[in-house]
Amino acid sequence: MDGKAAPNGVASIEDRILRITGYYGYYPGYSSQKSASRSSVTRCKPGANCPSTRSGISRQLSPLSVAEDSAAPILELQSQSPSGICRHSRVERQIRAGEEGTQAHPENSQENQAQTQCQTCTSRFLKVVWGFLIILSVSSSWVGTTQFVKITYKNFDYPFFMTWFSTNWNIMFFPVYYSGHLATAQEKQSPIKKFRECSRIFGEDGLTLKLFLKRTAPFSILWTLTNYLYLLALKKLTATDVSALFCCNKAFVFLLSWIVLKDRFMGVRIVAAIMAITGIVMMAYADGFHGDSIIGVAYAVGSASTSALYKVLFKMFLGSANFGEAAHFVSTLGFFNLIFISFTPIILYFTKVEYWSPFSAVPWGYLCGVAGLWLAFNILVNVGVVLTYPILISIGTVLSVPGNAAVDLLNHEVIFSVVRLGATIIICTGFLLMLLPEEWDEITLRFINSLKEKKSEDHAEDITDSSVHTRSRSRANGTVSIPLA
Repeated sequence: MDGKAAPNGVASIEDRILRITGYYGYYPGYSSQKSASRSSVTRCKPGANCPSTRSGISRQLSPLSVAEDSAAPILELQSQSPSGICRHSRVERQIRAGEEGTQAHPENSQENQAQTQCQTCTSRFLKVVWGFLIILSVSSSWVGTTQFVKITYKNFDYPFFMTWFSTNWNIMFFPVYYSGHLATAQEKQSPIKKFRECSRIFGEDGLTLKLFLKRTAPFSILWTLTNYLYLLALKKLTATDVSALFCCNKAFVFLLSWIVLKDRFMGVRIVAAIMAITGIVMMAYADGFHGDSIIGVAYAVGSASTSALYKVLFKMFLGSANFGEAAHFVSTLGFFNLIFISFTPIILYFTKVEYWSPFSAVPWGYLCGVAGLWLAFNILVNVGVVLTYPILISIGTVLSVPGNAAVDLLNHEVIFSVVRLGATIIICTGFLLMLLPEEWDEITLRFINSLKEKKSEDHAEDITDSSVHTRSRSRANGTVSIPLA
């Protein structure tokens, strides 16, 4: 491509074009030096012995044509310097190291993904195991509490004193939580520091006297009223009926949250609420709308209503709480009950409403059993939310209904009527419908569509396999033409 020298000193046409276009790095004689440098570079096939050149660099003709040709001028300019060979070898080492890194990276990523999947499966398995243990513990503690109350009524028929005595045991909730903190936490905190940290549930300033009276008083009254009405219902009805009616609190929580908190409307939960109301009516109709049965149903429904109001107000004013904050709050309720509500059993005693004499006749063993199981139930409910899925706690609560039914049949020889049995089943079914997630319809549709896609894929595979089998049989059994002589 080189031409003869022109009168103006330009060596070639290429130099003239480069000078006119203003090529970066142009100097006179660039094209001739470039062609000489190109001629000094020997291209050889990979693996062949290449002759040494003036600069000591041998380029291999590799398949990386585009990228390597675009970088060729840079490599050639580097080769002209005294350290060109070192730079070129350094670049080759970097390229080799990059290729080795890209080969090793997928293996490391696959190992990390496998470890992550194993950890996820292990955590889920542990959550499920803890869930089954919590279900059994929650249902057993609630069944034990209800049955202990029925046994205590044979010797001590004073429900408000039993409620007050059991609520005082809530003071031990925070010490139990702090003991668990000392046993499991790596960075242990002092009791005062931990108490102040958990008191943030009342606000940034912690627990003050004003907040103690303002926030604790209404919740303490609702707590006492819920338990007192529950014990009154146990005086009129069987443990199975009361525990089944108390499950209606889930429906009442949804209705109050929908009205007060403006939660999302869900048709399936409205159906569940209607089923709960239907079960209540059937339970009241079981022995006719008269006598102790209707009064006991009213007590049980009242207990479920106050429990639902407690939960909705807690969510409205205090929001969500972790395990430590819940332990702090429940212990605060116990202190409030001991300080401000202790005058109520005294008034009932002197007014002969709940009067017993002598004090030695009080069955302290049964009372401590009721209070201990009630405290264990509250602790397990809050611990279960931390260790496993919250829905399992609700399942444990509803399983107390068949548990109480089994104990009533074995010990008390209670005969259930068809109406009572139907009402119990309807209420429990409505309770389980309340546990459905908000996106249950979308999840169900996705599950059905995945089943349809899997079925269609299996059908397509069967058709493909059958067609292949038919072709193979036709080849094996095909006719062979024999040429006639």
